[in-house]
Amino acid sequence: MRLSTKGRYAVRAMVDLALHAHEGPVSRAEIAGRQGISADYIAHLFHRLQRAKLIRGVRGRSGGYLLARDPAHIRIGEIVRAVEGPMALTDCTVPGQETVCPRASRCVTRALWLKTAQAVAETLDSVTLADLCRQATES
Repeated sequence: MRLSTKGRYAVRAMVDLALHAHEGPVSRAEIAGRQGISADYIAHLFHRLQRAKLIRGVRGRSGGYLLARDPAHIRIGEIVRAVEGPMALTDCTVPGQETVCPRASRCVTRALWLKTAQAVAETLDSVTLADLCRQATES
């Protein structure tokens, strides 16, 4: 089980955006340069993050992106779910979807996968963007 580059890069880009928020709108190119992530890939991630209302775009010459909320109110789990989708270890444990597995009602491992995914979600939801920014400035 691994978090894809979408989730990892989205969190990195959001931390960068939060760390530079005092400068006004931050361009994708600036984030790309600091983070070593393609500006096109950031555009793809930011489209999803905008849909999730975690960031907002500012058009124009001095345009770029801003956080839509205070970093203390943005949980890392929200960022990951915005770009990765629901947290689930198996197809039969995707939240809100009916399972097609005929063994779901009697499967002893399904409960384990649900519990594990819930623990991961709780961990990611226990950390805010502000927490990561604090860590970044302390190191």
